[in-house]
Amino acid sequence: MSDAVHIIGTQLVAFLPNMRRFALSLCRSAAQADDIVQLACERALANATSFQVGTRFDAWIFRIIRNLWIDQMRRERTAGPHQDIADIEDTIAGSDERTVEARLVLGKVWDAIGALPADQREVMILVCVEEFSYREAAETLEVPIGTIMSRLARARQAIARAVGINGAGIRSDSSKEDS
Repeated sequence: MSDAVHIIGTQLVAFLPNMRRFALSLCRSAAQADDIVQLACERALANATSFQVGTRFDAWIFRIIRNLWIDQMRRERTAGPHQDIADIEDTIAGSDERTVEARLVLGKVWDAIGALPADQREVMILVCVEEFSYREAAETLEVPIGTIMSRLARARQAIARAVGINGAGIRSDSSKEDS
C-alpha cells in the first residue's frame, strides 16, 4: 500500500460522518447516501495520488461526493421515478412540551431543507453545517462567491418562512388563538 493511499484512507475513516451527512443532504435518502459515500471512498483511494498535500481534504472529498451525486441524478433521470422503502416517519418522543415543540420545529427545518433546490441545499450544508467559508464553498462547488452568498440567503429565507420566523427573527405562531 502506497503512502498516499494510507494517508487518504486514514483521513477517510475519520471524515466518514461528515461525508455521510453531506451525501444525505444532497440525495435525502440514507441508502443512496451510503452508496455515494462508498463510491466516494473508492474513488478517493483509487485517485489518492491526485490529492495535493496542503490542500483541504474536505473540499476534495465533498467535490467527489457532489460529482457522484450529479452523475447519479443524471442516471435516475433516464431510469424513471424511484421510491425508497426506508423512508419512514419517526415518532415524536419526549416528556415535556418544550422537547416536543423543539422536535416539531426541527422536523419543519429538516423538511424545509429537504424542499430547497439542490443548489441552495448544498450551499446551506457546506456553510452552515460543515462550516466552510464562503470562499471554500465557492471553490468546492466551482461557482463565484456571490453565487454562494445569494443561494445561502435564499435558503435561509425559505427555511425561516417554513418554520414561521418573521424578518425580525421572531417566531410567528399562527396556530395559537388570540386571548
